Amino acid sequence: MKILVVGSGGREHALVWKLRQSPHAERLFAAPGNAGTAELGENVGIAAADIAGLTKFAKENSIDFTVVGPDDTLAAGIVDSFNENKLRIFGPTKSAAQLEASKIFAKKLMREKKIPTARAEAFRSSADALRHCDTIDFPTVIKADGLALGKGVIIAPDRKTARAAVQEMMEEQRFGNAGSTIVIEEFLEGPECSLHALVGGSDYKILATARDHKRAFDGDSGPNTGGMGAVSPAELWNPELEHKFEVEIMEPLLSGLKSRGIYFRGLLFPGLMSTSDGLRVLEFNCRFGDPETQAILPRLESDLLEMLIATTESRLSDIEVKWDARPAVTVVMVSGGYPDKYETGKPVTGLTDASRLTDVYVFHAGTKMIGNEIVTSGGRVLAVTALGSDIADARRKAYAAVEKISFEGSRYRSDIASA
Repeated sequence: MKILVVGSGGREHALVWKLRQSPHAERLFAAPGNAGTAELGENVGIAAADIAGLTKFAKENSIDFTVVGPDDTLAAGIVDSFNENKLRIFGPTKSAAQLEASKIFAKKLMREKKIPTARAEAFRSSADALRHCDTIDFPTVIKADGLALGKGVIIAPDRKTARAAVQEMMEEQRFGNAGSTIVIEEFLEGPECSLHALVGGSDYKILATARDHKRAFDGDSGPNTGGMGAVSPAELWNPELEHKFEVEIMEPLLSGLKSRGIYFRGLLFPGLMSTSDGLRVLEFNCRFGDPETQAILPRLESDLLEMLIATTESRLSDIEVKWDARPAVTVVMVSGGYPDKYETGKPVTGLTDASRLTDVYVFHAGTKMIGNEIVTSGGRVLAVTALGSDIADARRKAYAAVEKISFEGSRYRSDIASA
């Protein structure tokens, strides 16, 4: 089969890496890809946002199956375009992707189906939002309604910070149109968990869990980022929580979507928190997580391509998913200044030495080739994953690999999966 993976980050490199292991994968393309995907397949110079260009490429090159990574590409309707052209593709339609593309849509659906989540209010006027900030307790959570590269969530410890966040999002348009409408919701406390589930309409299959580290600096301090590291499986998860998730969240969610004429086919990735009052949904995502994917896929022993095709054909009951019991730890190396302003074009060294280590996988995120040299091209540059006999062993291996890699201004958290 000819396979196209859309996107250019660490998640997409991990997807290409895993799909390449399938005996059905004859030729792999990544659009636009990065320096890592170029080593496994062929990069195509088409932006992930160019739906018309991607559709044309898939038709002209007889692509058998396409896998979409980025959330904004799904929200813009790439699956609808491919379906209209009778091209097979993995991912939810534009209407289903609203679960991630609009916090308000998701909150309304959860309220209707009594899915446990934080109490929240939506605002389309900064004046109304600022007045609301004068009436609530702190800390509170302020979210851009739309997509903001995983950075549109601000935890405000006090009223001053909350008001500044509202003004940045709604008046200064820090996140563009994504922040023209915002959600202000109650602050929840407890351990978090990222859950991935393949959903084929009414049936689903829960995959391995992970825990993401969002904050920029050690000790979970600093601004939110797209993700500074991950561990799989999530320590908190157990059969009791999984049963509650299915009964209280997944089944009502699919019922609510169906009542709206929406049949979700793709990867559902809810962010969850185990609070003193029970399991709560923080958000819904409609694609593979980043960097959770880089921690989960090295543990997957089954054929990913077969799993994704079965999802699109709504026959998940036909497949068995097997996992390596060993945990995985992923450490993300970022450019200096990330998640704010940073420089690119810095040569990366030590990649070969790191990749030679046992049970270590280096996934490229923000890289590109210039001549024969790999240089940085984004904020999150690399995701270094290691498998270990236990989490401590996986951490040791991951950080040993990280220490072999360098580029000017590189930075990473030193406490991933430490607590």
